Amino acid sequence: MVNDPFKALSHPIRRGIVERLAEGPATVGEATGGFGVSKPAISKHLKVLEETGVVKRVVEGRTHRLSLEPEVLSVAADWMDRQRALWGRLFDVVDEYLKEEGSP
Repeated sequence: MVNDPFKALSHPIRRGIVERLAEGPATVGEATGGFGVSKPAISKHLKVLEETGVVKRVVEGRTHRLSLEPEVLSVAADWMDRQRALWGRLFDVVDEYLKEEGSP
């Protein structure tokens, strides 16, 4: 397993599937319908989501049910939160500098 949530989220179709699964587990058809791409293309996207650990598939007879693995996505969310905090501090420093420069 690659465990790279950024790879999983790098394509709009995969992000769409993740958004649908955020509402709860769904069959493959429910999670992937309406994207306007072929079944082989959907299969490739699902393979990436499964290989990165973002999505888990359970087979019940002929039904394939997908669900999110949120702890994998939390790795990406944590990284983005740290970056947001860092950039927020940097922008605060620039803002203070510009305010000082603008004072007579």
